[in-house]
Formats: sequence, C-alpha cells, structure tokens
Amino acid sequence: MKSYTKNQLQRLRIALILNSDKRVKYILKHHIFKSVGEHFFFQPRFIPSDPKLIKFHNNVIVTSNVTFVTHDVFHLGLNHLNQGEFLYQNGCIEIMDNVFIGCNTTILPNVKIGPNVIIGAGSVIVNDVAPNTVVAGNPARVIGTFDAYVLKRKEIKALYDEESLWEKFEQNKKNF
Repeated sequence: MKSYTKNQLQRLRIALILNSDKRVKYILKHHIFKSVGEHFFFQPRFIPSDPKLIKFHNNVIVTSNVTFVTHDVFHLGLNHLNQGEFLYQNGCIEIMDNVFIGCNTTILPNVKIGPNVIIGAGSVIVNDVAPNTVVAGNPARVIGTFDAYVLKRKEIKALYDEESLWEKFEQNKKNF
C-alpha cells in the first residue's frame, strides 16, 4: 500500500509541474521510469500507472498528451461472465534511440519502437514499429522512412516571424 500511495503522489506532483524541463528533471531525479537515456524530452503532464514498465533510450522526444498504456483492466468485465477468473494483464513498452512521438499518440502494452522513428500525431501504436520508419494513423502504419523525412526537413528554410509564416501559408493555400 505504501508503494501505491508513493506512486500516486509522484504522479500528482508531476502533473502539477507546468514546465516540461522541470518535469524531466523531476522524472530523472526520482527514477520514475525503468530507464531513461540521454537527451530526453517529456512534455506530457500525466505519467502512466506503471511507469517502471517503460524504457526510454537516447534522444527521445515525447510531445503533449501522449498516453502510455501498460495494462488492460478488462479482466474486471470478463470476471462477471461466470467463465472462470481472468487475470490482470500488463506489459512493457520500450522506445529506442532517436524517436519522436507526436501529440495525442497512444502506445499500447508490449510494444517496442525501433530506433530512428517518427510517430505522427494522434496515432495509436498497437504493434512494434520497425527501425527507420515514419508511422501514423489508427492503427499506425508506415507512411515513409526516417531518412527521407530528415532529407525533406533539411530543405526547409526556417521562418520565425509571424508575418513570414502567414505569407508562406497564404502562398501555399492560394488555390484552395
């Protein structure tokens, strides 16, 4: 019971840290996950109920509202079918090097995400993700390669001011 209460208090504390850099420092200091590599960015404010079942390797970026599901509580419903006792299920999640996870993505248990992967926003990851891929969708599917994406991004000229961004937007949407 003591461990459960400590876990819940840590989850609450992390949710109350508004700054993502401070949140990462807290996560690292308190060893919230099974392991975390170098150059880790974690924007979600909510930590999964079983964070020790998640490993992050190097250069992993987790954007806002990403959900890590390490368990399945459907046994509660199945146990009311009078067909025997069904047990709680949980599983691990491992994120390898150089992975970007887009906003509002959900990652289900027993998934390994290979190195050099980009996951598009809103994706649902139900299976392992092969190295050097870009995936998106529900369920997520391969839409490209990591290397092709990197080459495409190298061609993009950075625009930081509001006026230039709107000018570029309107130019690209003029036939709309």
